[in-house]
Order: sequence, then C-alpha cells, then structure tokens
Amino acid sequence: MAALSLPSGHCPHPRWRPPWRRSSRGGRKRILNCTQPSGAEPPGGPGPGRHHGLLHGQLEPAGRRGLLPVGRGGGLGPGDGDLGLAGRSGAWWEGVPGRGAGIRSGLWALAGLRALAPPLTALHCLSVCPSVRSPARSKFELYTMEWGLREDLRDCLVAAAPYGGPIALLKNNARKEKSPSARPLLEIYSASGLLLASIPWKSGQLVQLGWTASEDLLCIQEDGTVLIYNLFCEFKRHFSMGNEVLQNHVLEAKVFHTEYGTGVAILTGAHRFSLTTNIDDLKLRRMPEVPGLQKPPSCWAVLTQDRVTIVLLAVGQDLYLLDNTSCSVVTPPGMSPSAGAYLQMAVSFNYRCLALFTDTGYIWMGLATLKDKLCEFNSTIRSAPKQMVWCTRPRSRQRAVVLAWDRQLMVAGNSTECIRFVLDEDSYLVPEPDGVRILSRTSHEFLHEIPEASQEIFKIASMAPGALLLEAQKEYEKESQKADEYLREIKDQKLLPEAVSQCIEAAGYEHEPETQKSLLRAASFGKCFIDKFPPESFVRMCQDLRVLNSIRDYQIGIPLTFTQYKRLTIEVLLDRLVLRRLYPLAIRICEYLRLPEIQGVSRILAHWACYKVQQKDKSDEEVAYAINQKLGDTPGISYSEIAARAYDCGRTELAIKLLEYEPRSGEQVPLLLKMKRSKLALSKAIESGDTDLVYTVVLHLKNELNRGTFFMTLQNQPVALSLYRQFCKHQERETLKDLYNQDDNHQELGNFHVHSSYSEKRIEGRVGALQNAVDEYYKAKNEFAAKATEDQIKLLRLQRHLQEDFDKPYLDLSLHNTVSTLIQDGHHKKAEQLYREFKIPDKRYWWLKISALATRGDWEEMEKFSKSKKSPIGYLPFVEIAVKHHNRYEAKKYAPRVTPEQRVKAFILVGDLEQAADAAIEHKNEAEMNLVLSKCSASTDSAVMEKLNRARAQLLKK
Repeated sequence: MAALSLPSGHCPHPRWRPPWRRSSRGGRKRILNCTQPSGAEPPGGPGPGRHHGLLHGQLEPAGRRGLLPVGRGGGLGPGDGDLGLAGRSGAWWEGVPGRGAGIRSGLWALAGLRALAPPLTALHCLSVCPSVRSPARSKFELYTMEWGLREDLRDCLVAAAPYGGPIALLKNNARKEKSPSARPLLEIYSASGLLLASIPWKSGQLVQLGWTASEDLLCIQEDGTVLIYNLFCEFKRHFSMGNEVLQNHVLEAKVFHTEYGTGVAILTGAHRFSLTTNIDDLKLRRMPEVPGLQKPPSCWAVLTQDRVTIVLLAVGQDLYLLDNTSCSVVTPPGMSPSAGAYLQMAVSFNYRCLALFTDTGYIWMGLATLKDKLCEFNSTIRSAPKQMVWCTRPRSRQRAVVLAWDRQLMVAGNSTECIRFVLDEDSYLVPEPDGVRILSRTSHEFLHEIPEASQEIFKIASMAPGALLLEAQKEYEKESQKADEYLREIKDQKLLPEAVSQCIEAAGYEHEPETQKSLLRAASFGKCFIDKFPPESFVRMCQDLRVLNSIRDYQIGIPLTFTQYKRLTIEVLLDRLVLRRLYPLAIRICEYLRLPEIQGVSRILAHWACYKVQQKDKSDEEVAYAINQKLGDTPGISYSEIAARAYDCGRTELAIKLLEYEPRSGEQVPLLLKMKRSKLALSKAIESGDTDLVYTVVLHLKNELNRGTFFMTLQNQPVALSLYRQFCKHQERETLKDLYNQDDNHQELGNFHVHSSYSEKRIEGRVGALQNAVDEYYKAKNEFAAKATEDQIKLLRLQRHLQEDFDKPYLDLSLHNTVSTLIQDGHHKKAEQLYREFKIPDKRYWWLKISALATRGDWEEMEKFSKSKKSPIGYLPFVEIAVKHHNRYEAKKYAPRVTPEQRVKAFILVGDLEQAADAAIEHKNEAEMNLVLSKCSASTDSAVMEKLNRARAQLLKK
C-alpha cells in the first residue's frame, strides 16, 4: 500500500502527544503515529478531542470530519459535506480532482481500525514519508494485563516464549539478602497475565531466562548450571555448561533456536564463548578466542550459516565472527564509515536478517550472512536502546526493526521516516514470526505489518474488489440498491472470485471477532453470485478462526495470529493446550475439526489420565475407576503408559489396577517386571499365548531369583516350565539335567544322556553316557528304549573293532549302513555275524545284500546268493536292481524265476516284450496286455502287437 503523505508544510510537530482512547477490553489505544507539542492543533483541523479514526474504511459520521486533518482547506469533499459511506462509491472525488487527491495525500494520521460495526482496537500506523511506498503497521491491544506487578519490568528478569507463549518473571533477583522473605520469586504467567505457577528461587544467582521450542523454561545460573522447569514451575532436569564456565562464571547468556533444537550460548568472565546447539543432545563447543579482547563485547548475537552455528560480536567499531575453528574480522557491506561503534544488534526470528545499531544513531539492516545490505536508517538517537528486535511478515519484502528506550518506541525500516510511540511505562519486546509483542505492567500489545489483503480492503477510498464486496454486503443488509451497483462493478471486471478470496484472507488477519464476521459475511455474500466456487477455503477459514478465537480468550491466553497458527500447526497447538492442562478445550477443538481419534481425542485423554494419576487426594480405586470410565476402550489409548506414569509417581497399586484395563499383554508385562511383580507378569504372559513374552519373563525370573526358588516357581506354571525346557535344550543343557533330576523324570534323563553321548569325542565316554541312559530307561520302565540303547552300545564296540581291523571308518554308521559297507568291502562273514547278532529280519538283510553286491558289481556272488536258498523277497528285486545298474544281461537270469503275477513286469524291465506278451496272454489279463502294447513300437514289434490284439479280441468275445 502506498504511504499516505503530507503536502508540503503540513507535517505535524514531532513532539505533539496524541490522545488515547479506551478499547472494548478496557485498554488504552494510541491512535496517531507521530507526536506534537501539548496543546498544539493538527494542521487543518481542531486539536485533540473525541475519537479520531477511520473504522476499517468507514468514515466517521457528520460532525466528526474535522477530527481528520487533511489538505490545506481542511475539507473532505465537494462542498465539505457529510460523506457518510460515500467514500466507497467514489462520488466524492470524481469530477473534483484536486479534492480527491487531497484526502489521500493530505491525511497525516490513520486512526485505530475496527470492524464496520463496533470500533476495532487495532491501530494502523502509516509512515509519513512523502512519495515513498512504505508498509502500514498496526499496533493493537491483545490483553489488559492484570498480573498486578509492583516492580517495573526493568527490575525483573523477563522471558516470553514465542507464538503467544507464556511469560516468565524473576522478581527481586538483584537483592542480596539471604532471608527467606527476600528470596527471588520465579513466576510464570499466561500471555494474558494469569498466574500459572510461582516458586521461591532457592538455587544460585540467575543470569538469564529462556524458553525451549516445547515451552520448557531454561534458568541459566551464574555458575553455568541450566535448570529446566515446565510451565507449572515443576523441576524436570538440569545440565552444566562445563568446568570452564563454572570456574569463570557467566557474564551473559542467550537462548536460541536452530534446526537441531534449542541451544544455549554463554559469555564467560574470561571473555570466551561456549555454546550447545541442542540441549537434548548436549555437545558443548568452546568458540575460538578473540585476539586482544580485554573487556566484554558491547553486543553479540548467535547466527546460523549453512547449518553451522556461529557467534557475531562487536568490540567498538569492529565486528568479529567466531566459527568452529577461527575468529575473523568482518565488515557489513554498505556500512557508513562514520557509523561509529556498535551498541546493539538483533537477529530476525528466522535468523536470516541482522540489524546493527551504532552510537551515532545509525541503523544498518542486511542479511545475516553479511553479504548483502537491505537498508539503513538514521534514528538521531545516540543512546543504546534497551531492546532491538525485527518486525517483519513472512514473505514480505518490507524490512523493519523495533527499538525500545525507556519511554519511546521506534519502528524503522525501508523508509527515510519512522514511526514513534511514546511509552507511559517500561516495556518488553517479544519477537514473533510476523510482528512484535509489547509487554508492560498494564497492557499486552501486538505490532505488525498490515497484510496486503487488509490494506487493500480497508485503505481510504479503496476500489479493490474485496473493499467493494464488503461495502456491497453492508448495503445489502440495509436493503439498499447500492449493493447491486457495487456487485455489478465487481462482476463487470470479472473480479468477484478475487474479491471473495480477498475477504476470506483478510478475515484471517483480523483479531476482533466482529471484524472477522463482517468479512466472512461479505465473502459468503459474494459466493452466492459465483458458479462452482470451491467452498473449502471459506470453511477452513471459519474453522481456523473459531479455533483462534477460543485460544485467544483471556482465560486461555494464547494470542496466536493466523500466520503463527499456520506455522505452528494444529498438532503443536493441541500439544501446548495439553501442556497447560486445558484438556476440555483441546478435546472440543479435536471434535470440532474432526481429527482422527488416535491423533486427537485419544492422545489428549491419555495425557489427561497421566496427569490424573499424579493427584494424590483420591484413592487408587477411585482414580482407576474414573480413568476407565472416561477412557473406556477408546482407540489409541495405552493404559500401560498411564500405569507407568502412576508407578513413576510412587503409586504402584494404582499402576497394577490400571494395567488390568490394558488389553495388550505385551504392554502389561514389561511394566509389571519393572514393578517387581514377576509372578503376576508370568501369569499375564502365559494368558497372552505369546511364547516370546513368556521367555522374556522366565529369563527375567531366572536372573532375579535363586535357583531353587526359580525352579519351584516354574513348577506351578507348566506352560512356562515346558518352554523353559525347550530353551534349555538349545541353550543350557546342564540346566535341563537339573530340571529332570528335580522332577525325577527318568525318561527324559535317559534321552538327555543319549543326546549328550554324541558330544563325546572318545568312544569310552560315549559308551558311558549310553550306559547311564540305559539305567535311566530301566528306572522309567521303558524296556524297549533300554534294549535299543544296549544294542547301540554293542554296535559301537563292534564298529570300533571293525575300524581297528580294517582301518576304515565305521563309527557312527547305522546298523544297516555298517552291514552294507561290510558287504561292499567283501567282508561277507562279518556281515553275516552282524546279521545274526542283531537279529536283522531276513527280508531286510536280503535287500541290503543284493543292493550292496550290485553296487560293488559282484554279479557272480549275487547269483550264488540267489541260489543259496529261497529268496524271502522274491526275484523281482534282483531284476530291478540289475536293471538299475544297467545290466540287463544279469537281469534276464532272474526274470523267469519271478512269480507269475510279476513276470510280465519283469520281462518288460529286461526288454523282452515277446515273453511279456506270452505271459500276459497266458494269464488272460487285459490290463497286462494293454501294458505290453503301450511298450511296443509299430516298426519293430508289429508281430507282438498283432498277437496281443488277437488275444484281446478273443478275450472280448468271451
């Protein structure tokens, strides 16, 4: 928006004090942007009187126009008549060029902006630089502070968290008395001035307070110890900044934020810097020494460049940059040679911009990389400001800093002019992403650059689509035909969608609900004349504003702007409400926005339950019942986490009761083990059916209990005992033996000795183990296992003798393999001996022998063996084994000896299809005939096929 400038000779006196007006909240608002001597009248109009103001584009009623000093004649339009709402129609300047230009160029102050109906507390302050485009800035009251401070803020250590966060005060910090009544008092307030908590400070001398990104309070002591408290002054933990800081003490400290987390930087009494970039992952860095530094720097700041944290400090007219390894002298580009010594520096909220203030009143603004200059300004004030902070909007090209002295506030930026505010009391500046909060004993205000959408709608004589749509809606409510004129003007330019979007966007930037409603009504009105306008942006803005208005309430005290809300995200906002223990409001917001239960209501209820278990004024039964009644089976709720919090608070019985509601045994068991309720944990693990969980508990019990008690505990839990036995079989064999001995389980002891025998390397040890197994099997009255084990002992001894006699490995072979190996090696008598001693069945022995002889290729011995006596397995196996070893000649010897039922198969195996056909015809078996036919070839076996076909035909005739 173009700055409203004054005609030549009409600049108000710089020391004129403007009037105040009482806001709807009871606070006072300054409505002019520059000052004039007391009693002086503004040029072109009367002196201070009633309300001076432009109400968001609505001009004051008749009789008040003189309160808006304008051009040389002081008139507002043709004939100096009453404007009413004609400022929107444009009739008051059309045809009178001099007059129309006069109101825009001659207006020297823009008063407090409000909604079109009730007055708004916002003050739109515009710079008064002729012919220079400068951003409009607004300072409006957030809250009238009722914290009842008796001390000035300058006498307290103050720290306010960004994003409308809480305010920490340390009172009486400068007092040295040691009496309890004189101890410093640490207090934490909401942004609206409501006391959240307070404690007497009993620790060391505090140097600095600061807030983490998660709204934990950092208290930095003179000895380098950093104590961390939550919002309710409850101690969480502490850490030290190192021995060097302890020895040299802390002169100054700063809390900063990077992508790594919240960091702390320290200037020690030895004029050295130490810092950590993340207090949650503490890694201390000692910065390089500044050559010749004999006194503390006049000012310093922490910067981030290329993901590296560095320190910039000023000593006189020199700037030093400290990185991880070196100290270098830097000079800001475009810095005036006569700028003087540096007194103050400020880094922007996003750490991208830097401002420097010198003892000549010169202000340099540029990038934090010190490579580019943005602008400069000469304030003409030589004393150092108490504070200097940046005041910019995200993605805005305008740059400005706010400087605070004892009784004066200055906004300096791109323009050659500045905005000055007179302060009635000591103030404290809190930088925000899109502006600056101003704290004092009685008020809490917000200064920011007015967004472009708001400027376009509410600036004087605006013809922007949004401004016309807003006026059209108001005329429509009055049932005036002007509504149609405004709408036609917008539609003729095809700007109605833009007008609706402009009103929606502007509504988000307004702080007063009535102004929001007015803009949203205009947007809703405009939507009715647009085909297929997507409603998502309108609905989302209504939802966002309802959420913002609820948290801005005095009792809640989180004055987030729309820009901050979008950067913070709804998830983080809900976390902050939970931190403040505002559970009902958080749940209502989740329900209103229809967030998934696991991300919204369930998570908040879980936090509520964790807080509930800390209240010790009720019995365990009452608390557990209340929590279960509230939570029930809500998805995403973990009763085990709530129980863990109860246990941490020393309420073990309550934790156990809460675990009864936990449906997941995997969540119950670890906590029960932590609480030393191992037997209950074992029962829960067994009930779950999860073997891994049972193993976890059993192994925990084993380490916790002595051996005897452990075994007795397992005796009462058969499932756990069985699983532990399985574990011991693979991991602890000796423990398994003890278990069996305790149970007198001779059968399993016998099995244990058999298994153990195979780990023995010497044959005597193996035989001894097997003999122990035999004894146990007899005690268990398992004669079969005992006899089998005795046979194994006998076989082992025979194998040892065979190995010694034939110098060939026979140990660990089975009985069958031993016999087969002996036959293959030609030791037929030894094989016969084993056959008789171990009473191998005849059929098995014949199979073993013919297989071994065929493998050896001893066909002659095989033929002798077949004739030694009648084969118990028949002669088809002889045919099959000979064919398997590709010896059909030998196979043909045994085919005629095969029984008639198997003879066809035998002849087919040896390839004698003619005899196979004769055998099939002789048996008069059609299936066998078909089998032989399937093996015949038409070219070579035609005679056989003919014979079989005739036989089949004769068989079918019968």
